Amino acid sequence: MYCLNPKEVTNYKDSFNSLDKNDGIDSFDIADFTRVGRIHIEPWRGSQSLALQTLTRHRLHIVECLTREKAYMLSNVFLKFSEFALLQGDEHPFSNKYGATASSILTEFLSSEDIANSSIENLDDFVNEKSRKRISNPQMAAKILQQAARNSYRHDKCLYEPLTTFIACSFNCIQAFEKELKVINKAIEKSVMGMNPVKYQVLMSIPGFGPVYSRGILAELGSVHAFPNNNAIAKYAGIVWKENQSGGFKAENTPMNKTGNRYLRYYLIEAAGSVVNHIPEYQEFYQKKFDEVTTHQHKRALALSSRKLIRMIFGLLAKNQLYSSNRVD
Repeated sequence: MYCLNPKEVTNYKDSFNSLDKNDGIDSFDIADFTRVGRIHIEPWRGSQSLALQTLTRHRLHIVECLTREKAYMLSNVFLKFSEFALLQGDEHPFSNKYGATASSILTEFLSSEDIANSSIENLDDFVNEKSRKRISNPQMAAKILQQAARNSYRHDKCLYEPLTTFIACSFNCIQAFEKELKVINKAIEKSVMGMNPVKYQVLMSIPGFGPVYSRGILAELGSVHAFPNNNAIAKYAGIVWKENQSGGFKAENTPMNKTGNRYLRYYLIEAAGSVVNHIPEYQEFYQKKFDEVTTHQHKRALALSSRKLIRMIFGLLAKNQLYSSNRVD
């Protein structure tokens, strides 16, 4: 099984003038593309690797659905209980705004007025009961809820029941997605340990890497020995930039060439953001690249940090070595 870049095949087809578009011609173009030796890598993906890739991509799909549902629910929470939706960090009465206690507050009270008109004692007992006495100071949480309810916007009474229904439905969807996420995580762990646990442990040794990044990169990368160097991995992930120069002109703004594996690119850039917070060398590199320009500072610095990270990943996987802070990539 070979992995072809569809854009390269399309560009190869464009070299022929006036070719029609149908299944037969498309098959001929792909066959001719391989005949002239445009494939430079050996096939490396076996059935286990493809299974792991399918699982990790499905997990990403579930996470995206979960994130979208939470954002949609918060928009409805703001309409029903505006000040509660705006509470952040230490100001929030609950550690998990999508947990059982928050769900009870938002679904069992029809409106914010009902919370505002309730006594502190009743709210205290309600919070204590729904949290199963896990909140250290339920009375303080009750006061925050009541104050937020009094400061919230008021709506017509006919809107409260539909909003409560929307929010309850969103909580059910979130719980279902979180349940499926636990199932898929167990399946991914089983697949990784049955395929190549050594490579997995190598990636897990990098500070800032966790199971999600390690499994995702391993699934999309396959065997590192299929790539001659780290530049090939960067090109496969689409983390490369085209030079734009003519005569004495050289463009300062060079967009990333996002034509590679978008899943691998996603995991590498996200992992780079985590590594920057855990390895001082990468933090200094990120800050240096951040200060070099005045536009697109974060995106540019993060992309260049991910390019630096690829060099380290290639070196560690090629040698089967765990990360060490004394090693210079």
